[in-house]
Amino acid sequence: MVEVNEENFQKEVLEKSKEKPVLVDFWAEWCMPCLMLGPTLEKLEKKYNGKFILAKINVDQNQALASRYRIMSIPNVKLFKGGKEVDGFVGALPESEIVNFLEKNGCISIILP
Repeated sequence: MVEVNEENFQKEVLEKSKEKPVLVDFWAEWCMPCLMLGPTLEKLEKKYNGKFILAKINVDQNQALASRYRIMSIPNVKLFKGGKEVDGFVGALPESEIVNFLEKNGCISIILP
């Protein structure tokens, strides 16, 4: 997991997404659903070891980035691949729905027994 801001966004999100998917979590400390979603995203990043990068952007500290990506409500998660935004979701989804989102976007593959 990497903390992202205006200074490192280009390198940590846009450039790295050319090598592997980057899941960007736009959040704030005062947002209870954000505080519930964050640990789930971190758990999935560890579980799928290296399949995607989790980047977190505090919207209060990075208002220009939040504005650029039209963040109107949080938590707001955007997926970047190939240097551009390709998909996203809003709200603290259950872990199973996040896994489905990652699989649908080719970030992970689930092999059922």
